[in-house]
Amino acid sequence: MDFLNALAHNVITYSVLLFILAVGLGALYILYLYIRDTTQTQHAVRRNFPVIGRFRYFFEHLGEFFRQYFFAQDREELPFNRAQRSWVYRAAKNIDTTIAFGSTRPLNHTNEVLFMNTAFPTLSQDAVHTHPVTIGEGFAKHPYTSSAIFHISGMSFGAISKPAIQALTNGAREAGIWLNTGEGGLSQWHKEGGCDLVFQIGTAKYGVRDEHGHLSDAKLAEIAAIPQVRMFEIKLSQGAKPGKGGILPGAKVSAEVAGIRGIPEGKDSISPNRHPDISNVDELLDMIEHIRTVTGKPVGFKMVLGGPEWLDDMMRRIHERGLASAPDFITLDSTDGGTGAAPQSLMDYVGLPLRLSLPLLVDKLHEYNLHTRTRVIASGKMINPAEAAWALCVGADFVVSARGFMFALGCIQALQCNKNTCPTGITTHDPELQRGLVPENKALRVKNYALNLMHEVGVIAHSCGVKEARSLQREHVYLIDERGVPEPLTNRYPHQAPRTEYLRDPQ
Repeated sequence: MDFLNALAHNVITYSVLLFILAVGLGALYILYLYIRDTTQTQHAVRRNFPVIGRFRYFFEHLGEFFRQYFFAQDREELPFNRAQRSWVYRAAKNIDTTIAFGSTRPLNHTNEVLFMNTAFPTLSQDAVHTHPVTIGEGFAKHPYTSSAIFHISGMSFGAISKPAIQALTNGAREAGIWLNTGEGGLSQWHKEGGCDLVFQIGTAKYGVRDEHGHLSDAKLAEIAAIPQVRMFEIKLSQGAKPGKGGILPGAKVSAEVAGIRGIPEGKDSISPNRHPDISNVDELLDMIEHIRTVTGKPVGFKMVLGGPEWLDDMMRRIHERGLASAPDFITLDSTDGGTGAAPQSLMDYVGLPLRLSLPLLVDKLHEYNLHTRTRVIASGKMINPAEAAWALCVGADFVVSARGFMFALGCIQALQCNKNTCPTGITTHDPELQRGLVPENKALRVKNYALNLMHEVGVIAHSCGVKEARSLQREHVYLIDERGVPEPLTNRYPHQAPRTEYLRDPQ
């Protein structure tokens, strides 16, 4: 009995020791993971939420095997589904973007796009570099030329963080693309990356306003003197909130943001819902000519298209006034667009989607023989190669994206953009959360994403039998109609020839 008692005592003792050892080793391992997560620079979620952030990848991995038990499938989550985001993540990390077993994309939804491959696709050795397009040629003192088809859309400093701006500017420089400043003005973080910049003038004139909030020619000239600033964009409206000005919650108006914008620190920054000094077509054209004269740089405007009738008024007036009054470019946003904060009624119900508005705008420019004078930049939920290729087919000269580059920075679609609590450090001014976004690492992902997207647009073009992306045309695209049947895009939007009275451009 004494032997059995001693044996039992020893077993218990060793079991306790083994348990303590296991707990100790587990604690050491967790400590190791904690230190590794907080010091690594690749993953913002793990850096900001050490150890527990790893469960994201674990559950994401399990989802591949148990997807039939979850409601959110690859193509169901909104505003961007998992398939769309996954492509961006892989492209940004420069890892394999191929998939297996077959497409999960529905092929019977109205307005879904199908590209028409040729029997004899372009061989790799016959492919050519995308040809450059010049904006403002013959009308701006300093026109701007770019061969890149994909660029970074407007995201204001304030709406996004300092490290996000640093990563975007450095990545844009490496990729050879431009960055739109958004309406929040020009910060030192925009300039330090060395990329080409499009300076956006919002309705509050942040960065180029005088003490009364009016446009300041002196500040315009000062901004234009910066060589990196290549164009100016007048923001009339934005996709997610047409008819509503910019909204920056007071929690995100830091001292630095307030200084750049010229507004009080800590208070909501609400821009007017339109430019007070632009109330009709002539005042818009006057403003374009004025800014071009002061800056010497190409000038255009950004809009969401509602009723297209006012385009006829504008284009008729351009011909009556002369081509010097025309915008050098139009950035067409749409109801597909995104933002950090907007009324749901505007985001869900106002404005035309790009699938309708882009053909309308391009056709109007052709009708009035302005398609080579005014370049078209397409914007609005365009984060994957197919969307960019479709826009080029319809007639866009360039494509821009904001949320695509946010995903490249590590955005996980947490929908916290307006709350200063973004877990990846992109849309927050909380230093603890910003710490997770390491600009040196994310700049490389921005570059990879842009280059890989443009490469895959080229792959689509070669499949269609043309040598480069800008050679894509409407005949290369079919759309699914209301019956679920593919029809040529040219059936719905035939090529538009200029009207005879506008065949001769005014001098």
